[in-house]
Amino acid sequence: MSDDREYVTLDDFEERALARKDPALFLQMHSLPIFIDEVQYAPELFSYIKIAIDNGAEAGSFWLTASQAFLLMELAQESLAGRIAILHMTSLSQHEIYGKGDCVPFSVELDELKKRKKINSPADMNEIYERIWKGSMPGLASGKYTDRDVFYNSYIQTYIERDVSELIDRVDKLQFADFVRSAACRAGQMLNVHDIANDVGVSDETAKRWLAVLEKSDVIFYLRPYSNNLLKRTIKTPKMYFFDTGLVAYLTRYSSPEILANGAMNGAILENYVVAEILKTYYNNAKDCLLWYYRDKDTKEIDMVIEGDGVLHPLEIKRSVNQNSQIIGAFEILDKGSVPRGKGAILCMRPDLSAINADNFIVPIWMI
Repeated sequence: MSDDREYVTLDDFEERALARKDPALFLQMHSLPIFIDEVQYAPELFSYIKIAIDNGAEAGSFWLTASQAFLLMELAQESLAGRIAILHMTSLSQHEIYGKGDCVPFSVELDELKKRKKINSPADMNEIYERIWKGSMPGLASGKYTDRDVFYNSYIQTYIERDVSELIDRVDKLQFADFVRSAACRAGQMLNVHDIANDVGVSDETAKRWLAVLEKSDVIFYLRPYSNNLLKRTIKTPKMYFFDTGLVAYLTRYSSPEILANGAMNGAILENYVVAEILKTYYNNAKDCLLWYYRDKDTKEIDMVIEGDGVLHPLEIKRSVNQNSQIIGAFEILDKGSVPRGKGAILCMRPDLSAINADNFIVPIWMI
């Protein structure tokens, strides 16, 4: 990685005007390697970046970022197909904020779990809920902004004014803000589009379109239910999560970590936090993650199932410190399917790594 990479932001109106009016001159004015931020404001650049790559620019010469990720991906896939790697950059992970050293994708293998003990910062239940409540936005984590409520209020307003308004013609901005709040109240739960639509007085179809905007913007993501041809009674409804739990806590009006830890959402938001943190460990290593949940019509449920290397790793999320072997009983459901079951884990508030047996570990949430 070069230390002399030139940085240009198209938030600068003069740079933006030049990039749009004369993209060839814009690239001549700046040296490679280059980091161009808010590149979605000058789609004219992409054809010229393609030419530069085809003329021999070294791999990694162009780093392109955008707050409107969906526009960046559309432009890049149209103009730079086969020439780019697209990386998801969500809000920060707990390892990035509180840990040290390199972070690797979360794995339910004992040697890998033991390594995580050395790079992550221990936290008890109170501190975990403080992390959840504070959120993981870079501006807050860095200390650049100190008033959490003002930050999130501004974030929502800016997101709707700048991003949502470009995607939804004549959107009612106040109604959309209520919509995001209604979705936040259901974080970590099975998606019920009709209930969210009813909350804000829009049709189910409108709610579906608006949820698609939140997903494209990397505000929310879904866990799909795991199923295969031998598991006949599984349900089909996904579960919805937010990448940043601080935004959820703000939108649901929890005024402190202590109130959140004892409130009605304490279990759902903890699950949201754990699922998002596991996903971030993969995104931050530029890797895909086959992450599911399991629930069938007999209400048997497994919070998460990681699929990798031809096996399934079942995970349960628990708020308590002490765990027992009965909790992993649901894992046996997966044995009825065609994909073999691997190591499993209970993710909980226990302070240290432990095990129920050789195949099922007890993993502190701070170790993710």
